[in-house]
Amino acid sequence: MRRLLALLLPLALLLAGCASGSSSSPSSSQPTSQNAGDLNALSSLKVTPAAKAPTVDFAKPLTVSSLTVKTVQDGTGAAIKAGQDAVVSVLALKGTDGSVLGDTFASGESQKVPVDDSLQQQNSVLYNALLGAKVGSYLAYATPPVDPEQGGDNTTTLLILKITDAKDVPAPLSKPEGDTVTPPAGLPKVTEDSKGVPQIDVKGVAKPTDVVAQDLIKGKGAAVEASDTIVANYVGVNLSDGTKFDSSYDRGTPATFSLGQVIEGWTKGLTGKTVGSRVLLVIPAAQAYGDQQQGQAKGDLVFVVDILGIK
Repeated sequence: MRRLLALLLPLALLLAGCASGSSSSPSSSQPTSQNAGDLNALSSLKVTPAAKAPTVDFAKPLTVSSLTVKTVQDGTGAAIKAGQDAVVSVLALKGTDGSVLGDTFASGESQKVPVDDSLQQQNSVLYNALLGAKVGSYLAYATPPVDPEQGGDNTTTLLILKITDAKDVPAPLSKPEGDTVTPPAGLPKVTEDSKGVPQIDVKGVAKPTDVVAQDLIKGKGAAVEASDTIVANYVGVNLSDGTKFDSSYDRGTPATFSLGQVIEGWTKGLTGKTVGSRVLLVIPAAQAYGDQQQGQAKGDLVFVVDILGIK
């Protein structure tokens, strides 16, 4: 489910209720946003839109027995379609007393939620609530208490989501596309084999003091944000001897990952790069795995990353 509300809450809270509760069935062939879960627990909930975060009132303490989603106000915009990104602003409240846990209305940092097969598999309740929901709608999303041993605090969390936009997601590229860039001297040399797979020569390359992120192909697509989930092909080798330790090409399919869940050197080096780019990353150990060996990866690392899309 990529990074839904990770700025506010641990992802585990959002996935705690992956088993769906009772839900309403759409009555037409067009997808309709579906309520689900312990809806009676939200009977006292009132949401009043405001210039930024809405005013929210509910009987306290609030506790739900299962993951619960309810549309509290319908919007008038376009309905979200499967495969689109739902762009949402979020107010997170503690169920016991209504105290604010996080507020992207205030910060202006809207979250993109891919309404795709991955979300449907990981959290069908949220998927069914967003699919068919109209831009401008307010949804209440309440999670059941999570035991402290699982990282929770035994309280229900209430999220108020306003859908501010629905965006089409371009299909990933099959290979990098853009303008070829000649890198400066002193960096690893990158060539392609007969199948188009990058080959990395690290001979004579000095140890890096910071992350080097050099475009080899400058793509013309959207710029990657640190919070994005990207689709990419890549090859990784050790700077010390050029040993390859990982390659999506060897697995025959691009990788999909959140830049918030990878080594620091990837997040730092790929943020701001554009879709279609081929990027050479030279990463010091301190911004990779440090003194710890990860599989065959150790010390300073070198990657070639083809950014094929953003999810």
